[in-house]
Amino acid sequence: MLTSDLLLHRYNGEEIVPTRLPINQKHLALTDEVMAVFRLCQGKKRLELDEQLSVLEGTETDYRVKRGLAHLLTTGFCTFETVSPLEPVALREKVFSLSSTRVPGDETTVTTIDEVAQSLSQELGREVTPEQVSKGLYADLAENQVLVGFEAPQAETLLHRYNLAQVQGVLYRASELVITAHRNDPGEYKLLFRYLKLFGLMTFIEGDADHGYTITIDGPASLFGASTRYGVDLAKFLPALLHVSRWEMASSLTPRILPDGRETPNRFTLDSSCGLVSHYKKGNVFDSIIEESFAAGWAKTKTEWRLEREVELVPLPGSVMVPDFRLVHPDGKTYVLEIVGYWRPEYLKKKFAQVARSGRDDIILLVSDRLNLENAGVKVHETPAKVVWFKGKVNPKDVLAVLDTSSVAGHA
Repeated sequence: MLTSDLLLHRYNGEEIVPTRLPINQKHLALTDEVMAVFRLCQGKKRLELDEQLSVLEGTETDYRVKRGLAHLLTTGFCTFETVSPLEPVALREKVFSLSSTRVPGDETTVTTIDEVAQSLSQELGREVTPEQVSKGLYADLAENQVLVGFEAPQAETLLHRYNLAQVQGVLYRASELVITAHRNDPGEYKLLFRYLKLFGLMTFIEGDADHGYTITIDGPASLFGASTRYGVDLAKFLPALLHVSRWEMASSLTPRILPDGRETPNRFTLDSSCGLVSHYKKGNVFDSIIEESFAAGWAKTKTEWRLEREVELVPLPGSVMVPDFRLVHPDGKTYVLEIVGYWRPEYLKKKFAQVARSGRDDIILLVSDRLNLENAGVKVHETPAKVVWFKGKVNPKDVLAVLDTSSVAGHA
């Protein structure tokens, strides 16, 4: 995606309109021109690449477009590596160690790069040249890393990525997104909901597969403090939405400050006819780090409870829940597990209220200890759901302890 300084847009009243480049010969040629610099700089340092890109930018008015295209290529299609005979930190320690044995000011005892190279050659059992030592000494600095791989996309593909990134950038400042997903193929919903879970977005879902769903997503501006990471996660979700056939999205953004100091509402709308192209593959949605870690840990436990990843929607009063896991016991008992990560008071209160109204005692909520439920006005004891607190990652033993307690209570 693009950084905020590379975003381009205009306003049409209260509506923000991101800049999108037409897919024409002019822009295809511009894209080829930028990629030619990357091809030329393969095997060279990042600093040299940046210098060549600066020359390309020149003083023309489209420099931010060129810079944006270059940023997408750098972050998505390039491989940079540290090239050094030793890890630079170890190499510096070796040089400093040799230097410390010399007497300062005595020209006869000055450690030279040749001596360091000779010493390393003896230690490593292969020849190390003075030039390798000089280049490797600070090779771990970003500007000294070498472009060792460049997988150039098609020019049209890069333009589609650029246009999508400009739209994604608008969502960095969203306070709320409301998506109306009309009646679509059930598989599209399933994929959409899995991406919602993957990015850990604060989501309320209403409706059903026969009539469609209304999906309300809290934006980063709704949190106590604007969260850059959450804003990026929200923007990452947009390419997944493009795989749904029929939908509309309305987004409320942080108010715009006018030159006279007044605030004016700021909004953004989009629908399935937008013409944006997703680079996400259909399917192949991987677990989040928390989910992946929990599943790996569960596999190592000695328990009869089977952990399942594919879980159907759980209906709640006025909404549905998209659980992360299901636990199934040989005797037929089941529990669904929901991870609660990002938060704001209204979100937590609504989430727990829905669970409480459901009356279901087969829900286990995995709650980050970063969340202050008491300050949010949540009364955990009033919900029939089990709550497991976690710090950083979910410990399977804590979940098993809750299951054991429930089993004992059930037999009492």
